[in-house]
Amino acid sequence: MLVSTAAPAQAAGYRYWSFWERTDGAWAYARQGPAALRPVDGDVLGFRFSVSENSGDAAKPRDPVGFQEICGGTAAEDGTKRIALSVDFGTTEDAPSGERPPEGRTACARVAEDATAADALAATMKPLRYGSSALLCAIDGYPGRGCGEEVSADGSPDSQPEPEAGSGPADADARDGGDGGTAVGVGVGVGVVVALAAGAFWQTRRRRD
Repeated sequence: MLVSTAAPAQAAGYRYWSFWERTDGAWAYARQGPAALRPVDGDVLGFRFSVSENSGDAAKPRDPVGFQEICGGTAAEDGTKRIALSVDFGTTEDAPSGERPPEGRTACARVAEDATAADALAATMKPLRYGSSALLCAIDGYPGRGCGEEVSADGSPDSQPEPEAGSGPADADARDGGDGGTAVGVGVGVGVVVALAAGAFWQTRRRRD
């Protein structure tokens, strides 16, 4: 759960990165956070930046491409898996004031067989930015500021939320049933970057629905 320092009069939702899985040609809101989800070779994962009230109205990635379009040119190798990633930076309307979303990106991540979705993202979409509680704030440097802030109906931020105790990476991993403790990047501090703790953010938001 996110705790806001001030209650908005008219809240439009939160500005954040949502996490998706592509199944049978359609995007579905991920049931696990990226630090807990361990995709298999051939999976397609998506991230979408937008303002939404909850997972039910979250905007889906707009790129319809599948695994072959993204990873068709990357040969399989023993001991690794290929994960197709689609990152949708959203619309100008959902962007923080003064920022313009870049064009969407796709990438084929070749990662270890036991890698998480977070590992695949870190391998292909740097620079990533995290909040003080390890929430995923930016992919490929976007947005340049802000992290899961509550947004009013006119698109302006109402307040900057702070995660409650119990919404950190370790707790999110326990709720997800995954171990989430795999390092996201080589040699990067395990406790902070590991969880991408979008897992915590997205899982707690799902429990509010």
